[in-house]
Amino acid sequence: MTERKRIFSGIQPSGSLTLGNYLGAIKNWVGLQDEYDSVYCIVDMHAITVPKEPKDLRRNTLEVLANYVASGLDPEKSTLFIQSHVPAHAELAWVLNCFSYFGELGRMTQFKDKSKKNVGNITAGLFDYPVLMAADILLYQADLVPVGEDQRQHLELSRDIAQRFNNRFSPTFVVPEPYISKVGAKIMSLQDPTSKMSKSDDNVNSYILLSDSPDDIMRKFKRAVTDSSGIVRYSEEQPGIMNMLGMYSKITGESMDAIVSKYEGKGYADFKKDTAEVVIEELRPIREEAEKLLGDKAYLQSVYQKGAEKAEAVAKKTLRKVYKKVGFIPRY
Repeated sequence: MTERKRIFSGIQPSGSLTLGNYLGAIKNWVGLQDEYDSVYCIVDMHAITVPKEPKDLRRNTLEVLANYVASGLDPEKSTLFIQSHVPAHAELAWVLNCFSYFGELGRMTQFKDKSKKNVGNITAGLFDYPVLMAADILLYQADLVPVGEDQRQHLELSRDIAQRFNNRFSPTFVVPEPYISKVGAKIMSLQDPTSKMSKSDDNVNSYILLSDSPDDIMRKFKRAVTDSSGIVRYSEEQPGIMNMLGMYSKITGESMDAIVSKYEGKGYADFKKDTAEVVIEELRPIREEAEKLLGDKAYLQSVYQKGAEKAEAVAKKTLRKVYKKVGFIPRY
């Protein structure tokens, strides 16, 4: 029997999950867990690169786990765990720091963007977190990493570090490849369709939360920014409509052409309303199941504990190999 390739990804518990998190990541992961050896993490260590309230971080971490499971990620099929529960992430990150260059970290686009918002309060963690991300991926010898365009640069760094280490010593890490979904891989803001949908946006109408009520979702879609043409079509000149078409297609599985043809001769009001209803029906069972799971902390604890045990078994094997290569004396 051919061994399945391994796929790894994770989401920060920096707030409530959005439709962008779901359509751009989690929905894809659900479809991949039968095909790949799937390892999905909640990257709480990444979340503290900017200040967080401890109680909020704890709540958000459990919410992300509940939404993973409610969306269809099966703890029996996928390894679901919390990053800080596997110490090897931090341990490997230190070793990889010694194979990473200051200049390449300084060129990371997300560091440049985030540091502008935290001038005078830039931590080493904010600068260095791409190395921790490399450790996350390389620990599990991941063949594939589902990434959006905004994370491509970080994956390239992970590949460079892996190749650098392999060349310095001998083949140690699998050099990961990107896995990018073609449709709806990047969900944009409803108020500024040139920017990615983000829960950190000041305008609550710009994003859909997985926890939003049907009324909230409908209201936000009705207020979504479009353009003056009034014609539903998939065009770079109509980013608002293009964004909603991506959502509609990703959820229903219908092609862009089929959706566009349905709205020939109709205005934006019908299209917005129907897109909202598609989203509402997709998210309804997830929201209801997540609420139920959050009421069963013992179950969630059993999921993240078993997940950490599975993850640690793989991570420790990689770390032992790395420590031996660099010359550390084994403890046992």
